[in-house]
Amino acid sequence: MLRFLTRLLLLLAFAVVLAVAAFAWWALRPLELPADRVDFTVAPGACVRSIALQLQEAGVAVDPRLFALLARGSGLDTQIKAGGYEITRGDSVWRLLQRMAQGDMTHARITFIEGWTYRQIRDELRRHPDIRQTLTDIDDPVLLERLGAAATHPEGMFFPDTYSFAKGSADFDILRRAHMALQQQLDAAWQARAKDLPLASPYELLIMASIVEKETGHEPERARISGVFANRLRVGMPLQTDPTVIYGMGESYEGRITRQDLQTDTLWNTYTRRGLPPTPIANPGRASLMAAAQPEQHKFLYFVSRGDGTSEFSTDLNAHNRNVSRYIRGGR
Repeated sequence: MLRFLTRLLLLLAFAVVLAVAAFAWWALRPLELPADRVDFTVAPGACVRSIALQLQEAGVAVDPRLFALLARGSGLDTQIKAGGYEITRGDSVWRLLQRMAQGDMTHARITFIEGWTYRQIRDELRRHPDIRQTLTDIDDPVLLERLGAAATHPEGMFFPDTYSFAKGSADFDILRRAHMALQQQLDAAWQARAKDLPLASPYELLIMASIVEKETGHEPERARISGVFANRLRVGMPLQTDPTVIYGMGESYEGRITRQDLQTDTLWNTYTRRGLPPTPIANPGRASLMAAAQPEQHKFLYFVSRGDGTSEFSTDLNAHNRNVSRYIRGGR
């Protein structure tokens, strides 16, 4: 009897060793993949079994029961972080679990272009395949409240830049980063502002920067154009800048503005209203923020596009009219 029990125990021990070896082989062998690279996203709160089922649906050969057993037995199940991950040829189940526990996520990028409007930024977020959409039913006032923004209008509240993020990140998290970056850049510009700047607050500086951003893409002229608008504010002249009219037209703008458009009053029409418009008209970059904070000192009150990306400046209306005739009307 003793000999029988001894043999049985040996057999059981051998079976356990075989099972452990087989389990280790399964955990460490390269996964079978449907492609050289498989991307997948772990949702917040996802359990290990649902992750395994998700991997199966993506074509990765994973046994959900063994996957869950390995995760729970190693204690990694409680360390898995939500986000986007990548599986490549040669990866094992064990390596994949370690990567998810370490938060070693794959990253994507999104770029907000200088001069984009808030709506363009939101559209870009919606189009991005690696961003989790959480703001579909959130209106602008609620979004601003969640961001902790003092403004009541979202335009101009997000800094144009390229943002790297883990795949599966929420749209709100990216907007929050862009808003924080804008606040930092705006604060820096306001601290560096000229002493005689005719702007009363950082928000007014943001509005001016957005106008400068839309008026020119020619870097050397930003501060000079900002100086024109500063001069106009000082003497009480209307800013008379076409981009504000276009912004006020909204979706009715079809690529050109008419005399009637210039005469149609909106909150943003700086031909019919003096001073700054009530909000920014775009999201300005750092160069435009600094140009608004440190406008060039000169006596110019007018400028007109030469048609090559640069502008012709003048100090009086007669000279301006001659420039308009030369560059806009072809000398007629």
